[in-house]
Amino acid sequence: MKKISVIVIDDSALIRKLLSEIINSQPDMEVVGVAPDPIMAREMIRTLNPDVLTLDVEMPKMDGLEFLEKLMRLRPMPVVMVSTLTERGSETTFRALELGAVDFVAKPKMDIRNGLETYTDEIAGKIRVASRARVRRLEPVAGNGQGTANGVVAPIARHYGISTEKLIIIGASTGGTEAIKDVLVHLPPDCPGILIAQHMPEGFTRSFAERLDRVCKIRVKESEGGERVLPGHAYIAPGHSHLLLKKSGANYVTELSQADPVNRHRPSVDVLFQSAAHCAGKNALGVILTGMGKDGAAGMLDMRHAGAYNLAQDEGSCVVFGMPREAIAMGAVDEIVPLKDMAGRILAKLAGTVKQAVRI
Repeated sequence: MKKISVIVIDDSALIRKLLSEIINSQPDMEVVGVAPDPIMAREMIRTLNPDVLTLDVEMPKMDGLEFLEKLMRLRPMPVVMVSTLTERGSETTFRALELGAVDFVAKPKMDIRNGLETYTDEIAGKIRVASRARVRRLEPVAGNGQGTANGVVAPIARHYGISTEKLIIIGASTGGTEAIKDVLVHLPPDCPGILIAQHMPEGFTRSFAERLDRVCKIRVKESEGGERVLPGHAYIAPGHSHLLLKKSGANYVTELSQADPVNRHRPSVDVLFQSAAHCAGKNALGVILTGMGKDGAAGMLDMRHAGAYNLAQDEGSCVVFGMPREAIAMGAVDEIVPLKDMAGRILAKLAGTVKQAVRI
């Protein structure tokens, strides 16, 4: 079996050594080159043709983001970013995901050796996922002052009369930060309340929510637990807790739980979907987006059995088709939808304008 070939790019000799040890300890991958900066890495990429790059953000000679942008325009390939757990680091990481990085590893601020060794399984898993991910060439986008940080948003022109009793429940993993943004930026400020579980480490979910809040018409925040779920608001599960939907009298409210991980994740999409099935039933609309693994499939089936209508992102627009594929295979999905059409299908279904749904 051909091993996954990896080039490690990092200005820290310690990080290069640790990442190399972690990667080379895996039976199915190997480091074929290490570079202290992107300038040296360019020739290695040409001659070694690796399957995956790990790329530091802050480096001498050329910034990691500048290098990533050039790479994704000229020679798209899977990249896993190595980012520091800081506010500035998280903002830079989300920009890297916008530019086409598949995923990121959070580099600990203290005790780097033990910190990275703790994440051995996570690092190896993300490299495996990246090696199979669908990457696309980064195309230049001419902006006109409207839309997201990296392009123009084509608005959903039609206004739908949607009941505020409805809820939108979204789950995603690898590739999900951009997919979630592509959905939320098209939703009107009076859309139903939204709960989101995205696999992401603690320290990044708040920055993710703030970033979305700046580019969306709706309000987006990291859930604190105990909030009343309001129309035009989205609540993102914090990286340290499961997010659940609960009922308090006539209102829907959020609840956080630090119970054990489910499907190796906390927050878990299954936990959120199962709570929505129990509390909202047919008033919920489930959406499962790009991601590796099966988290969310069982919970989405519970939602469908409870009367919810469920949408899955199609394979062609997913970075990784794992989670949608598992939900489809389980019989949990009503429609398979390209990402570019997802917001419109959500709004149309909530407004009752989808007459002939494509049943799976």
